[in-house]
Amino acid sequence: MEILLKEEINGKTLSIQAGKVARQASGSVVVQYGDTIVLVTAVSDTKEKASSFLPLSVEYQEKIYAAGRIPGNYFRREIGRPSEKETLTARLIDRPIRPLFPQKYRFETQVIATVLSMDQENDPDTLAMLGASAALTISDIPFAGPIASVRVGRIDGQLQANPPISLWEKSDINIIVAGTKTGVVMVEGSANLISESEMMDAIFFGHEALKPLIDLQLKLQETHGVVKRAFEPPATDENLAGLLETEAAALIREALVIPEKTKRQVALRNVKAQVIEKLGEPYAEREEEIRDILGDLQKKISRDLILKEGRRIDNRKFDEIRPITCEVGVLPRPHGSALFTRGETQVLGVLTLGSGQDEQRVETLSGEEFRPFMLHYNFPPYSVGEVKRISGPSRRDIGHGGLSTRAIEKILPDKEDFDYTIRLVSEVLESNGSSSMGTVCSCCMALMDGGVPIKAPVAGIAMGLVQEDGQVVILSDILGDEDHTGDMDFKVAGTHDGISALQMDIKIHELPKQIMEKALEQARAGRLHILDKMAQAIGKPRREISPYAPTISTVQVHPDKIREIIGPGGKVIRGIQAETNTTINIDDSGTVKIAAFSKEEADAAIKIVKELTQEPEIGAIYDGTVVKITDFGAFVQILPGTDGLVHISQLANHRVTKVSDIVKEGDKLKVKVLEINRDGKIRLSHKAVLEEGNGRTRR
Repeated sequence: MEILLKEEINGKTLSIQAGKVARQASGSVVVQYGDTIVLVTAVSDTKEKASSFLPLSVEYQEKIYAAGRIPGNYFRREIGRPSEKETLTARLIDRPIRPLFPQKYRFETQVIATVLSMDQENDPDTLAMLGASAALTISDIPFAGPIASVRVGRIDGQLQANPPISLWEKSDINIIVAGTKTGVVMVEGSANLISESEMMDAIFFGHEALKPLIDLQLKLQETHGVVKRAFEPPATDENLAGLLETEAAALIREALVIPEKTKRQVALRNVKAQVIEKLGEPYAEREEEIRDILGDLQKKISRDLILKEGRRIDNRKFDEIRPITCEVGVLPRPHGSALFTRGETQVLGVLTLGSGQDEQRVETLSGEEFRPFMLHYNFPPYSVGEVKRISGPSRRDIGHGGLSTRAIEKILPDKEDFDYTIRLVSEVLESNGSSSMGTVCSCCMALMDGGVPIKAPVAGIAMGLVQEDGQVVILSDILGDEDHTGDMDFKVAGTHDGISALQMDIKIHELPKQIMEKALEQARAGRLHILDKMAQAIGKPRREISPYAPTISTVQVHPDKIREIIGPGGKVIRGIQAETNTTINIDDSGTVKIAAFSKEEADAAIKIVKELTQEPEIGAIYDGTVVKITDFGAFVQILPGTDGLVHISQLANHRVTKVSDIVKEGDKLKVKVLEINRDGKIRLSHKAVLEEGNGRTRR
């Protein structure tokens, strides 16, 4: 049975259809907004998997045909590796739905969102998030939803839900809010340095806007939903749990309060090994169950430390930031570098400046994009004391890089003021909580060290939450273990004046407004503290860029002269670049950008470009070359691609009866420009040069 339900959002109709396509999936829906259409399916295996975590995978696919185009790569098809946008959107879908599966649900589950149509005005990402919840809600898969999501923008001071893509550039807020009927579960996005109160208004405006979409899903479930499959989490052996608590609780607590991460982890591993060894042969086949119970016990003791004893693992106050050290200029050859250390989290930020040719070209559903700013986040295994195979960037790497990008791009100079391609690389050298926010800090300092005229320094902080039985504790600058055992991971980045990016994930079903307000204010205090520490190392950008960075010079030429610089098949421009060791980019307006590693090389390229493109001036004298003779005169080239006529009467200061008596093709001839008419035809004279005594030559 087909069903189609509709709801108005920001003056446009959003619809969810079920029962028509992909009917062999556990749940499937088609979500449409404008002419953007996303198919979302959910399937969960019926055989339980041996796993210590929820085996959930989320895939988001953008089909290029959705925008009416053929892929531009060699194979002319969507390649296997997802794009950065696809990866980031898959994470957006995953994060709010993952906590809503039952505890200890170990049936492999897959959600696939496929963009079938894209109208260039309505982004498919929020539709995919809505579709994932709807597909799970109507399926037999246990799921404590539904949830819904909207994008919130603010244009000319007015908040809007799901603003069209064409207005994003005018919006000073761009966040995605996901929530249940009663609370917010996830926030992701950026802002143009807005205040905490403005951000709260935007978040809860979004929460109100998504409520009708939850009602829509509940109606869909009533008419098209199926009975949820029975699932009972494996019962815990209370006798074994009591025995393990007796044997291990005190030892685990003693290990947990070791401040150093590595020593703490070693101690915890030793405790678990000792307990398993002590239990002996009767429990040999229950080792996995024992480890699960010990893991739950460790989490409970960690939370009790905070809620009942009022202390953190490393004895900090709840709002205290770990010790911070900052260094800049740590690498001699890159164009800027900085080392940011906060407790046991350490990140090296490295800056490279390039020319227009270094911009990243990205094929998206909206067309081809060129990105002059890139930030790449690397998380090597040694940063957490592990041994792993090094491969390409993981989803986590791309996600952390995306968050850091949003935080920093708001403070970058305008392209007109700083015409460089900027690449930042974050190398995480040690990690114990919030390496993404350490990335923001180190990369900001690297920009200043490299002389990039940023608008203001930016820093980031990660906040945590422990909430139980009416008790609520908000933690500033959380450790990795606090993130693992807590109920929230709330990252906030910004300047002294406001927020540039934020990301919030919670492990509980929703987060009340008053708690979020308190977390944001506590994050603001922590951010200002970090910015002050950074300012002690470098407070503002250096006056000059690195001597190893390219210099970029700009020459404006007439658009008609572009072909003279490029030459047939690009021969001329390649020759200039090879001769002067420069990189040259030309746009259709006639703006020529020359990137060089020395002033001498830049000046040499500029000189050639100007010679190739200079315009003739009336009254100027040029050293020309005769390119053609006729009965009535000679055509003389005075500039590359530019020639004029020397009439027979202007060839000499005496009467000439035959042009060939004076000049032949290929002869050099000094001439003066007498006139340039409206058609661009040039009248030249050699006679005037002779009469003026050869005068000053332009060439």
